[in-house]
Amino acid sequence: MFEKLRNAFSVAAKSFGEKELKEKDVDEVLFELEIALLESDVATEVIDSLKDDLKNQLIGSTVNKDKIAEVVKQELRKSISNMFDDAGQVDILSNIQKKKETGEPYIISFMGINGTGKTTTIAKVANLLRENKYSVVIAAADTYRAGAIEQISEHGKRLNVKVIAQNYGSDPAAVSRDAVLYAKAHKIDCILIDTAGRMQTSKNLMDQISKINKVVNPDLKLFVGDSLAGNDTVSQAREFHNYTKFDGAILTKSDADARGGAAISIVKVTSSPILYLGVGQEYKDLKSFDKDVFLASIFGPQEAVEDVKKKVTEPKVELKPEPKVELKPEPKVELKPEPKVELKPEPAQEISDEDPFAGVSTKDIEKYSDIFDVPPPENDSQARKLASDIRKWISAGRPKTKDEPKSEPKSELKTEEEEIESKDEKPIKKRSLFGWRKK
Repeated sequence: MFEKLRNAFSVAAKSFGEKELKEKDVDEVLFELEIALLESDVATEVIDSLKDDLKNQLIGSTVNKDKIAEVVKQELRKSISNMFDDAGQVDILSNIQKKKETGEPYIISFMGINGTGKTTTIAKVANLLRENKYSVVIAAADTYRAGAIEQISEHGKRLNVKVIAQNYGSDPAAVSRDAVLYAKAHKIDCILIDTAGRMQTSKNLMDQISKINKVVNPDLKLFVGDSLAGNDTVSQAREFHNYTKFDGAILTKSDADARGGAAISIVKVTSSPILYLGVGQEYKDLKSFDKDVFLASIFGPQEAVEDVKKKVTEPKVELKPEPKVELKPEPKVELKPEPKVELKPEPAQEISDEDPFAGVSTKDIEKYSDIFDVPPPENDSQARKLASDIRKWISAGRPKTKDEPKSEPKSELKTEEEEIESKDEKPIKKRSLFGWRKK
């Protein structure tokens, strides 16, 4: 499907890739794009919108010339995607369920010209609703076309769906009203109204469909168009929308459509979404319209477009995080270890060379230690304190206990003896006794 439309976009993208991004060259390529899109049944309103979007994006662009073709494809896809988003969506099954909860039937009116597959599409919708456990009744309101009542009645028999019909020439609005009354009486969930096919130029018949809508006030009005009719389908949709303001569209024979422009054009011209695509003759051949699938059939898978965006923006993405990654860890790595390595070991290695026991005899040190059971000092601070305590003890007369009163004569004699002993001893620099003196 949509082969011609895909080729049109591809040619436009390649043409841009071979030219500089000057306004004159852009206009020339946009003209080529316009011709290709017209051949693909894209409406002129849509073409003008796409051209304006591309022109604003490309002129003065700083994108690498080698990537222009990919950027053009992205912009085209983005513009078309925005058209579908602006049209919104209609969830028929969800709406039927909400109306069912109020106890009222959900009414859907179908319109379109003869030959588009409108009656067959109604049968497909009826089959879809039955598969989702909703009860259905069909109103045969096409009372003009020969064989129309028999055709819809045959579909009803095959699907086991009730069909409300009158004679040919009956008022279509009256037939529709009868179907509504029947649905309310029998608690039917949904009513499908098959209106007469008419040309969009027939004012009398177009006024009649407006009458049907006023009498039954349908919850949803759907336009059924032929994908193969191209721009004529777009013209039909425009006129029907002017009369009835339909809520959505169903495109038939989409499986045989190689151009694909009708879907884009109808959405743009009527601002109404495409709900379903007819893709065959069987009742099951009704496929929900998926914007992403439609765009993928023209531009390729979504992953490919995302990759292109990454390639085009790679320089920006790479340059921004690099300074953050480099600058943040550097101060943490440099500042944390420095105080640990430099500050902590230095005070531990600073050892005083002065002997705190200088002038104190080894005998006094040992005697003091034996009397008061003093452990060897473990550091400079303890050694200095111990030396101070020993000197006080010597000054106090070397008592055997701390509570013993001072004996001055003994203190003087012992001091003299110790002074003689201290004079005979040589200075000791190495520490061994209590970690500080050598015996």
